[in-house]
Amino acid sequence: MTGRTKKRRIHMPLTMAREGDVTSIRRLCGKEEVRSHLKSMGFVPGTCMRVISIRDGNVIVTVKNIRVAIGREMADKIIILAG
Repeated sequence: MTGRTKKRRIHMPLTMAREGDVTSIRRLCGKEEVRSHLKSMGFVPGTCMRVISIRDGNVIVTVKNIRVAIGREMADKIIILAG
């Protein structure tokens, strides 16, 4: 043991993020057509994004310098890295 503590990374759905968070997309869930649709909007695993607004589960984010709004159902399919 080297004495270093390994920080555990926690994954969570985008709907659990807070406004102002800057995070990265870890994976996309759902059927292939849903994942394909999300990718076409710029939600690609490994991509960084900023959470602009969350209201009743509906989310506005900036991803790849584009502001995108998605509903709760789609946002739940995007798994992000917490903290």
